[in-house]
Amino acid sequence: MKSAVFLLIFLLAACSSTPPRSGGGYYKDDGPGANPPANLASIPDAVPRSEPLHKYANRPYEVFGRKYVPLASVQPFSQRGTASWYGKKFHGQKTSSGETYDMYKMTAAHPTLPIPSYVRVTSVSNGKSVVVRVNDRGPFHGGRIIDLSYVAAYKLGYIGAGSAQVTIEAVVPGQAARRAAL
Repeated sequence: MKSAVFLLIFLLAACSSTPPRSGGGYYKDDGPGANPPANLASIPDAVPRSEPLHKYANRPYEVFGRKYVPLASVQPFSQRGTASWYGKKFHGQKTSSGETYDMYKMTAAHPTLPIPSYVRVTSVSNGKSVVVRVNDRGPFHGGRIIDLSYVAAYKLGYIGAGSAQVTIEAVVPGQAARRAAL
């Protein structure tokens, strides 16, 4: 029971940042940190690979009175909606997978995609696309479908805006090879 309470508190705190105010700037001093890497634009996308699903991060859960049932397997999935990002406010904290959040890695939080899994995120406005590894739960604010790491949002071009309309599509490791073999 104690671990369930801890998990709920963690989930409530994770990915609950609010996007920057209109007019520019970072919300509550969230942003790139004191010494961001000089090569943000050249940080490579996540490389999809088959991984065992996390034992605990894929169990049904409830946040703010809403129940979530994560997908039980990596499978085709697509969604369109609002993406937000999280930066130094959560940098160094544990994700739902137990990994340490690094805002300079190509990662994301999603409420129901399997942990870990991979998605291609494409900006509707500019067509830029990145591949990220889902290793956290969230976002839990209405209208958002995914929270991206700072660097992923930077590469999609919406850091200053705080959010953007995107499409997300699951990347199933080995699926392209299977299709090519047919």
